[in-house]
Order: sequence, then structure tokens, then C-alpha cells
Amino acid sequence: MVAGGAGFLGTNLCRRLLADEGNHVVCLDNFYTGRRENIEPLLENLRFSLLEHDVTEPLTLDEAVDEMYNLACPASPPQYQKDPVYTTRVNVLGTLHLLEAARRIHAKFLQASTSEVYGDPVVHPQAEGYRGNVSCTGVRACYDEGKRCAESLAFDYARMYGVRVKVVRIFNTYGPYMDAADGRVVSNFIVQALRGEPLTVYGTGEQTRSLCYVDDLLTGFLRMMAAEDEFSGPVNLGNPEEYTVLELAEKIIDAVGSKSVIVHRALPQDDPKRRRPDISLAEKKLDWRPAVSVAEGLQRTVQYFS
Repeated sequence: MVAGGAGFLGTNLCRRLLADEGNHVVCLDNFYTGRRENIEPLLENLRFSLLEHDVTEPLTLDEAVDEMYNLACPASPPQYQKDPVYTTRVNVLGTLHLLEAARRIHAKFLQASTSEVYGDPVVHPQAEGYRGNVSCTGVRACYDEGKRCAESLAFDYARMYGVRVKVVRIFNTYGPYMDAADGRVVSNFIVQALRGEPLTVYGTGEQTRSLCYVDDLLTGFLRMMAAEDEFSGPVNLGNPEEYTVLELAEKIIDAVGSKSVIVHRALPQDDPKRRRPDISLAEKKLDWRPAVSVAEGLQRTVQYFS
């Protein structure tokens, strides 16, 4: 089961899981931010089914599920800030309901957490032992603190009920099936460049991001799910290559072959200044590191948006 299976990561994960002919995949989504058109081609596959459900409501499963991936949550600032109370409900109640379902049916459970649990970090790069610098009252708190609470629920279900949990912390990811209007830096820049519009850089553009291509991230998911039960994480999954936002804008202009110029806007509140994962734990425990270069990944993503 992939909760949030019609979103960016969920769609790619459903496709990846279906590529293994031994898998049957249940996509759970209420289409709050996920898109039905993402998964419509998959509905023709007899090994794929759709369960329309809002995870903020309790979940009763009629089918056997042995693995659950919880990707259910608005993931870009414009999406999760649109209704911050609902975002918190998805992160807390949604994770609780899915964990309870996993407990009842003895399913292994992977919680998609985020680098946002580190907030605006004062430690660089960020390793799993860093406890973060999160504003619990800021405009991003519904997502940041919601994901931190979701992690604590996962580990408490492991300690109290023996649920086999896996927690991964996702750093900036990009690739096919991103929503063109979701407000993330890569999709924003690519769409603006393809339209010949100015690329909007917030602040000076000296803030940094580390971008991981979606195929690499999913390999990390699958390796984490297959790892020994004793290894619950959390584990960082991301690309340690670090670029300024200005450098990313220039790379995307080159990849598109656009004549777009760069314009600057005010920096949003609580926007992280530096973001780069320490992936030494993933390398050691999962034998994982990204294989797709940023240049290659951006070309594939530009082709998708084109």
C-alpha cells in the first residue's frame, strides 16, 4: 500500500513497485494534492487498485497488505500552508491511523519524513543525530513539527506494539510527475524557463539545496524496507551535491536552452539557508548513494515537463 500514491513520489513509487511482477499495489489517496491523471494509466493493471480515503479518518482494510509506505501529506510550502491545520491533521492523525492499521494486519511500515525536521539548520551537513532548529510557531511548523510528531508516533508504535517501522528523511527530490504548480524550486524554474518567463529567485539566491533524482530516492526506499527489522532509522536519503539556488536557476536555463532572466523576490519566512544531507548512515546500512547526476536528472525532468 502506498498512501499518497497519486502524488509526485507516490506515483513514481507505485510504478516502481508494479515493475516487479510479484507485487500487487494498493494506492490510497483522497486527491487533495495528488492527481488522478497520474495513476489513471495504472488502473488497467490487474495488480493495481485504488482506495479513495482521507487518512485523517480511521482506516479499515479488507485486503492483505504486507508493506505500507506513508507518503500522505502535502509536501511543498504553498500546498501545506494553504490549510496548515489540515496539514497537521494529516501528519499526526493520518500517521496514527495508518500505524494502527499496520499494527492490526502486521504490516511493515515506512514513514516518509523530511529534511524539514532539521528546520533552518545550524549544523552542516545534517546528520541524523542533529535535533534541528525548527520554529514551532512559524508558518512552516504545520509541516516541520507535524513530521517530527509522525516520527515519534512511528517509534512509539515500534516500542509499544512491535510494529516494524522504517523512517526515512527525504531531502529535496525532483523528477517526473511533479506538479507544475506545486511551488518547488525545480518545477518552478523549469516551467518558467520553458515558458520564457523570468525565473523567480527568493532572497539573494545564495541559500543552498541538495537535489536528489526521484529514481535514486525510490531505490533508497526499497532498500530501507528490505533492511533488517532491527534497523528502523531514521536515515537521510538525499544527494550530498550542494548548489546555490542561483546555480540551479542557471543550470535549468542551460538545460532548457531558454532566454529567461532571473528576478529576485523577498525570502519567505523560515526558509532554510543551507540544506545538505550527511548520507554516511545510508551508505553504511543500505549500501545506498545517488547514481543519477544533477545534470542528467534535470535533463530527464525538463523532457517530462516539455
